[in-house]
Order: sequence, then structure tokens, then C-alpha cells
Amino acid sequence: QVQVVESGGGLVQPGGSLRLSCAASGSAVSIGGMGWYRQAPGNQRELVASVSRSNQTHYADSVKGRFTISRDNAKNTVYLQMSSLKPEDTAVYYCNAAELVVSGIASYENYYWGQGTQVTVSS
Repeated sequence: QVQVVESGGGLVQPGGSLRLSCAASGSAVSIGGMGWYRQAPGNQRELVASVSRSNQTHYADSVKGRFTISRDNAKNTVYLQMSSLKPEDTAVYYCNAAELVVSGIASYENYYWGQGTQVTVSS
């Protein structure tokens, strides 16, 4: 079992910055890809950014150039540095972590979600 805990949300003015953190923990777990998603009221949950264990990154078009995702593999932690924030970035931000499982000759991933952290961009 993997626990995923986010932190760092809050209220910020348009044009401001916030840094989100997410730590995945568990006994003898191996964590693969990690990512940030967000869900605004009335909208579906959408991918914001993701990073593989080898640090390949992917961003939604709406955040390219403003958000930066990074990770610390030793700590199974992923960060999302958000800059030039806009009111439309307001949402609950969720962290997702993939647990890598090897069973005999088979391997697969289990996915875990955090509880979410609120980001509100407003003047």
C-alpha cells in the first residue's frame, strides 16, 4: 500500500507563485511515474504535468512555460512549481503516483491518489 500526501496549496493573487509538494510512501515500494492533476468545479480531472522516474516530463499546453515539475527519487517526492498563476488555474490539485510491482516474470503498476490540495488564484 502506498500513501500519497500533497501539501503547499493556498490562496495567491494573479501573477503569483506557489509550490506544491507530494510525497509517496510505503514499505519497500518502488515508485515509477508521478504526476499532478487538477479538477475545477464542474470540470473533469485533467493532467497538469507528469514526470517519469528518468525525469522525462510532460505538460498540459495550458501550463507550459509557467509550471515546472521535478522530483527527488530518493524521497519519492514530486514538486510542482507554479508561476504566473491565473484565475483559471484555480482548482483542487491531486498527486498521482505509480507503484511498480514485479511478480514472478510479470510486472505491472498500481496507481495511487492523494487527497488533493486547493489552489485558489484570486485578487
